[in-house]
Amino acid sequence: MTRKIRVLVAKPGLDGHDRGAKVVACALRDAGMEVIYTGLHQTPEMIVQSAIEEDVDIVAMSILSGAHMTLFPAVLNLMKKQGLKNVLVSGGGIIPDKDIAKLNKMGIGRLFTPGAPLSDIVDYCTKEGNKIIARKSKTK
Repeated sequence: MTRKIRVLVAKPGLDGHDRGAKVVACALRDAGMEVIYTGLHQTPEMIVQSAIEEDVDIVAMSILSGAHMTLFPAVLNLMKKQGLKNVLVSGGGIIPDKDIAKLNKMGIGRLFTPGAPLSDIVDYCTKEGNKIIARKSKTK
């Protein structure tokens, strides 16, 4: 039996709007994933530390503040420095298409904007999470 996909849902920065993150967290949980919600105002360091402590497969960040070009790369770089491999960084928020393309080139996974169907988010996390679990089981 394979284990459940573990997802860390994080709200970095000063943005205080977390309804969307909570809705996504509930949808992922209802789909059978283990979800850890960090709460508001997380720093990149706090997010990476939580990802390590919780042994997650996916870090999903919700950024509505406009700081996506700073926060996504900061988390990705800290994860690399910590040697955190086989963890997908993904998420969503108010992110222009041109910035989505730049973030994807940096190694950030799919990014969802407001109005994205929850089924698309769940399907993406299920597919990618299962790939990550398979890779992790090969390295153990």
